[in-house]
Amino acid sequence: MSDEFYRMKRLPPYVIAEVNAMRAQARAGGEDIIDLGMGNPDLPPPEHVIAKLIEVAQKPSAHGYSQSRGIPGLRRAQANYYGRRFGVEIDPETEVVVTMGSKEGLASLATAITAPGDVVLAPNPSYPIHTFGFIIAGATIRAVPTTPDEHYFASLDRAVAFTVPRPSVLVVNYPSNPTAETVDLAFYERLVAWARENQVWVISDLAYSELYYDGKPTVSILQVPGARDVAVEFTSLSKTYSMAGWRIGFAVGNRKLIAAMTRVKSYLDYGAFTPVQAAACAALNGPQDIVEKNRQLYHKRRDVLVESFARAGWDVPAPPASMFAWAPLPPALAHLGSLEFSKQLLSHAKVAVAPGVGYGENGEGFVRIALVENEQRLRQAARNVKRYLQSMGVNVPGKAAG
Repeated sequence: MSDEFYRMKRLPPYVIAEVNAMRAQARAGGEDIIDLGMGNPDLPPPEHVIAKLIEVAQKPSAHGYSQSRGIPGLRRAQANYYGRRFGVEIDPETEVVVTMGSKEGLASLATAITAPGDVVLAPNPSYPIHTFGFIIAGATIRAVPTTPDEHYFASLDRAVAFTVPRPSVLVVNYPSNPTAETVDLAFYERLVAWARENQVWVISDLAYSELYYDGKPTVSILQVPGARDVAVEFTSLSKTYSMAGWRIGFAVGNRKLIAAMTRVKSYLDYGAFTPVQAAACAALNGPQDIVEKNRQLYHKRRDVLVESFARAGWDVPAPPASMFAWAPLPPALAHLGSLEFSKQLLSHAKVAVAPGVGYGENGEGFVRIALVENEQRLRQAARNVKRYLQSMGVNVPGKAAG
């Protein structure tokens, strides 16, 4: 009996887990760790959403199997969201499927459309499911950049010209996790034209659709005429409504991809708990003031982080969107590498961040910092970071951080 399982051999050690284990051990020992590592919202969902969950859960009929593709009302609610937010008309019967978070949805779609040996183009650095969802399904990954410039499109052309077999899928993620980069509609117009010409499916992850700053709303690839011929897009309620643990997301777009994914899901699950889906309807259909409130709160946290860390001696670029900052290591400590730096920051500054190398080799030299602590805690983190940098001989500004 062999314990050399095929898919396990294709999965490298999850380096971010090393920092997570250290954080858990430190907290178990009573240490006060400021956790800026995992993108886990610290805010509650809207009260009316929780009330709807309780209301529906009290119904005896609500506790049976649900629908793997999502209850009709929730699919309609997501279609309505696309209409009012992006001006895109979506058919809830054939162009929407409810997922148990974007992560499960991406993995299910990868299972549905990938054959062993297929080549998938995925950004590097990227959120792990963008690559490993397809690797688990048997695909080979060819990395492309995240920065949406001429070099990006040149890399796509090279991939088509020199990869055998030709790439069949391209994954895009803007606002990017982890880099927080954004794109405009002109980028998607060019991308859709490229995908149609080269017969490549495009999978867009728009999980951070509502966390944008400086008055620059995010755009959807489905706003491009003809995009649904080649593209499907994933969104989530996790960050928009602070419902990460509820595990509700959506895939929207190309009917063939949606049908394939729906068929696979019908074999794998019965969908999310019906009361959770009903509460998700309340989130999408109800008052939307929470969306702007959360956006303003993360915006303020971003500004506090950037300002206080700069005064601590660590320049962190201000992200234009998402709930993360993608920070280059302080130059004097760049030789440590992102994993060792993250470990030292946790041990000596009591601040947890995510090492950039955990998002791909091109993430080396960076860490991802999540805006999931309040402003007071972010300023405390900056003070801790300043003391650590000073202890390492790094010249920092004389004025106290925070």
